[in-house]
Order: sequence, then C-alpha cells, then structure tokens
Amino acid sequence: QIKPAQSGGGSVQVGGSLRLSCEVVRGRCMGWIRQARGQGREVIAVYEFDGTTNYDDSVKGRFTVSLDSAKNTLYLDMNNVQPEDNGRYYCAVDHQGYSSCTVYAGADHFGSWGLGTEVTVSS
Repeated sequence: QIKPAQSGGGSVQVGGSLRLSCEVVRGRCMGWIRQARGQGREVIAVYEFDGTTNYDDSVKGRFTVSLDSAKNTLYLDMNNVQPEDNGRYYCAVDHQGYSSCTVYAGADHFGSWGLGTEVTVSS
C-alpha cells in the first residue's frame, strides 16, 4: 500500500497560520492525527469520502481539513495557531471503512500512515 506523502509544517508564531499537505491514495476516511511530545495520538480532523468533516474541540473553528480530488491531496489549514498545537502531525487513511469516520473513533482504524511532520509554535 502506498504511504501518504506529507509536506508542510515547520515553525509558526502564535496566532499565525500554516498549511499541511498530504498526497494520498483516497480511502473511505482520511485524517490528521497530532502527537505532542510525550503524549498519545490525538485525532484532530477527519474527512470522509462524501466530504463530511469532523473536528476535535481543540481545533474546531481554527483548523480546516479539505481534499483536492484532482491532486489526491489532503490539506490541513491551521489558523490562529496556539502553543498547544505543538507536535508531530500525521496524515492517515482508512481504506477498510469498518469504523466510523469521526475524531471519536480514535486512530487505530487508520491503516496507512504518513511519516509525520513537526509543527513548532513560538511566542
């Protein structure tokens, strides 16, 4: 299975914006997962094959997940970035579809993962 290919990330100041990109083989559910240093994985945004999106409360209203179907690229637009957004961000795809496509379903149903990209928020 082809792994998602991530790009973007880096350093951003508090209140700034950043875009993460991920070239994918589209699946039933695609998501962005954040892992802060020393913490577990947190699903923060998902995009279902029909265009339905779902967000963790910590990013709702600030982050937007979208898909460019022509480019097979999943995006995460991060606005008003805050210190708690520090972490490594992974793009992942669930090709099986046995689980619901919401942030509450956790990260275990994603079978194909990108390598991740670091986001560092500075004040």
